[in-house]
Amino acid sequence: MAEEMKKYLKQLLSKVDNLLCILITDRDGVPILKAVNEKCPELAMRPNFLTTFAMATDQSSKLGQGRNKTIICMYSSYQVIQMNKLPLILNFVATADCNTGHILSLEPLIEPLLGGLKGAVIES
Repeated sequence: MAEEMKKYLKQLLSKVDNLLCILITDRDGVPILKAVNEKCPELAMRPNFLTTFAMATDQSSKLGQGRNKTIICMYSSYQVIQMNKLPLILNFVATADCNTGHILSLEPLIEPLLGGLKGAVIES
């Protein structure tokens, strides 16, 4: 079943030009499932980078606007989009010129995968 999920993520990865990585992690940044293009920077997939989302989302919730759903970070060469799907985090890494809206439109396509993965994370 995990192989089917990976294959599905790879298909989604290929649908968006310049999308380099789709990574599903737990809150601690531990990768659970990923589809990666060979051009994806290794640093963007390291747990210590990925865990910053948990800290940033906790801090942003203190602004009085409710719970944070998505954080989009734009860098000179890359963009990182992280979505809060507790207990999972959906991570996307793309080039800076990738269409961010196209990446955001993948959320409902990935949502069905998360149900089974959430159960596995909660059990462990």
